[in-house]
Amino acid sequence: MEAKLPAFVRQLFPAFAGLPLGPALTLSLRALARRRPGLFDRLGEFSRERFLIDPVDLAFSFVVVPDGERATVKATGKDETQDCPVVIRGPILTLLALLDGTQDGDALFFNRVISISGRTEAVLALRNAIEDAELTPADLIGLSGTLGRLADAGILGGLDVARRFAAATSTPATVEARS
Repeated sequence: MEAKLPAFVRQLFPAFAGLPLGPALTLSLRALARRRPGLFDRLGEFSRERFLIDPVDLAFSFVVVPDGERATVKATGKDETQDCPVVIRGPILTLLALLDGTQDGDALFFNRVISISGRTEAVLALRNAIEDAELTPADLIGLSGTLGRLADAGILGGLDVARRFAAATSTPATVEARS
């Protein structure tokens, strides 16, 4: 179930490597809000909450404010994140599996693969919004039709290969095979 990036892959992504991701993810999230505003409406009072998304196997984290067309994503160092009222931590491949719906968040939480602290009601609202939206990678990058299907196949196939590689290179005590 848990698939952490191998150490040599983690070395490829130092803290500054996340900086360009913030503006790119902000644009992607705002574009998604224009295409699917109902997704963000589901967050209700939590749309302006600051969510710290901390991939524990990377040197940087993300602070996300999912405020529709005013949404922001900021890549930040691990030590700059103390003021977020919502914190979600886990291996990056697992966090992406929550987003693409290939793994169950409840099972990951109860198996301590991911951890949640702070306003759990905000996390629940975010989880419900993501699950109801049934997002695909193409949705996140704004593609549809044939290009969208190709993007989905490529991205999901790449993530599956990455998860299998990470599981194969992890210690057996921390890995459960996915069916």
